[in-house]
Amino acid sequence: MVVMMNGFRVVIIVLCAVLMSSFSAFAQKGLDVREIVDKVDKLYRSDTSRSEVEMTVVSEHWERTFTMNIWTEGMDRTFIYITGPRKDAGISTLRIGSEMWNYLPKINKVMKVPPSMMMSSWMGSDFTNDDLVKESSMIKDYNLRFITPADAETDNYYIELIPKKDIPIVWTKIILIVRKKDYIPIEQSYFDEKGRKMRIMTFSEIKKFGSRSLPSVLEMRPLNKPKKKTVIRYKDLGFDVKLKPDVFTLRNLQKKR
Repeated sequence: MVVMMNGFRVVIIVLCAVLMSSFSAFAQKGLDVREIVDKVDKLYRSDTSRSEVEMTVVSEHWERTFTMNIWTEGMDRTFIYITGPRKDAGISTLRIGSEMWNYLPKINKVMKVPPSMMMSSWMGSDFTNDDLVKESSMIKDYNLRFITPADAETDNYYIELIPKKDIPIVWTKIILIVRKKDYIPIEQSYFDEKGRKMRIMTFSEIKKFGSRSLPSVLEMRPLNKPKKKTVIRYKDLGFDVKLKPDVFTLRNLQKKR
């Protein structure tokens, strides 16, 4: 009887060890997906930043390239100043929280962007006004999980992001592809309420800006317009820079430079 009891205890201990090991692995997996997405989320973010950017908008019949300077503070303040081409120089955009204003120098007027225009294109690009305003946190606003698509590559993580309840986000699902070796994003796909893939953003040309290595080229392609795309190139990018106190003000929109 003693032998049987001792044997029973051994079995119980082994089973407990297996269960705890399985639970630990599951918990670690959940932790890992948050860590990975958090790294991607913070890749281009800091307390403050200043960047020089080139944006090329390509359509079936024309192509336009803009140059601009961009300042940010945290997640809710952005100021964009168009420096070229000459006919567009001076156009500027200010975002504070969920509010947004544009300044048009040709008519010398500041215009607040109404809610009805938030899904409209910004400067004719494949990024909307809503894209500039909705600085959502992937960690806070989405439920995350690893997935394994049929065409998955072993060198990458594939992560599904579903908006949490009551979070006002246009896209009902995002699929994020991240390199395993350095957590650099490769691709981000956006799906509508019918489950259709509507646009894809790709990340390429990794460069070092200060102490950070990150993709310097972002390309957005709407899948319902196969001959259209917008390419953003970071020419320079500084993090945690000192900014003037009046950068994120309506007065700064009209300031001559």
